[in-house]
Amino acid sequence: MPASRASVNALGKLLSAAAEPFYVVAADRRIVFLNDACTSWLGTEANELVGQQCQYSTAAEGPAASALAAALCPPPEAFAGRRTTAQVVLPGTSPGGAWEIEFVPLKASDGAWLVLALVHSGGAAVDEEAGTSATRLHARLQQYRRKLALRYHVDRLLGDSPDMQRARAQAKLAAGSSASVSIVGPPGSHREHLARAIHYGGSGAAGPLVPLASALLDADLLQAALRSLARGKSGEQRPATLLLGDIDALPEAAQTDLSRSLSGGRFAARIISTSRSPLGELAVRGVFRADLACLLSTISIELPSLGARLADLPLLVQWYVEQANLRTGKQVGGCLPEVHDRLAGHAWTNDLQELEEVIDEAHLHAQGPLIGLQDLPPRLALAAQASTRPAKSDEKIVLEEYLAKVEHELIVRALKRAKGNKTKAARLLGMTRPRLYRRLVQLGLDT
Repeated sequence: MPASRASVNALGKLLSAAAEPFYVVAADRRIVFLNDACTSWLGTEANELVGQQCQYSTAAEGPAASALAAALCPPPEAFAGRRTTAQVVLPGTSPGGAWEIEFVPLKASDGAWLVLALVHSGGAAVDEEAGTSATRLHARLQQYRRKLALRYHVDRLLGDSPDMQRARAQAKLAAGSSASVSIVGPPGSHREHLARAIHYGGSGAAGPLVPLASALLDADLLQAALRSLARGKSGEQRPATLLLGDIDALPEAAQTDLSRSLSGGRFAARIISTSRSPLGELAVRGVFRADLACLLSTISIELPSLGARLADLPLLVQWYVEQANLRTGKQVGGCLPEVHDRLAGHAWTNDLQELEEVIDEAHLHAQGPLIGLQDLPPRLALAAQASTRPAKSDEKIVLEEYLAKVEHELIVRALKRAKGNKTKAARLLGMTRPRLYRRLVQLGLDT
């Protein structure tokens, strides 16, 4: 028998008056209820969040209500019927620290799961022992979003390794400066993305960004680009930036022209360059102009390879999982611990770009709330199997033994053609009969 309107209203008032903050998320991940204690905790009105659909992703941007809804999103495990406790770090000016929330799945009459979220305690640092490995990584990502500027591309600088901490400090310095910047890193490490983040991450309005592939530039093309930047657009007051990708491939004549333009003070635009190796090292090896290396490396940022910072791998994997959640609408909570182990043993020849592609494929094939080994692309399993096989040792070739085998074969063939006549066989082989006899004895063919 359906409840009367009066009893429903009475229940609503009782729930709203509860002292402990809680909220309810429907099966379609829309927030459908927040009690008064919850809106007071969040510092917002219920009507700003009710109806908001939440994605399990720290990559969510847009209105403040959307970002807050994303932070409150229950883990996908809860929508699979698993009771889960996790820590949540709220964005922006919301209460700081990590808050412990218990997500209680409730099965509706139609078989779908809605989730009751009970806020227990908070304001402390993220507890590395609380929740599952996936929910802990999610909370750490939320911390990064809170600490780093939202317009900064956090995935390019994600990680706690000393190399990445230094890279973040250098990138922050570069974003607030107009000095030339050299970004060094392996292919696939998103050097160009970081260059764009630095250009657009300054305090003022960013001017035009002109990307050029250094390998395709000769002296004439470079001069044309420099003249175009010098003229600028009519009335353009914002400084331009020339992004020279893979500048270690810049032809020698173009290096000379660029050095001359920068040394003469005739070039007002900023230059950000990318390369695989530090320009100073290239200059020492004699493959890059030393004066140009100095001019382009006022600020130098070195991005370590993924293989050199495997401790950052779980956080990067979680980031790419949550980006896929946001992009596709399919919600995955993260990866099982054994997946992290498999990924740590892979040789990432194309660095972050390859990792992102692998996680996108695994996210697509995931059947449960967490990515398992069976969801990873088959090429990773094949690579793991190949790495466990011992390397095949090079077989030594002893010339004398090899020549003896060849001679043995030729003599046998000659005797066969001569039907056992040794004189005729010697003639076929181009040797004297006595010499053939000696070789027959030495090779054990004299029987």
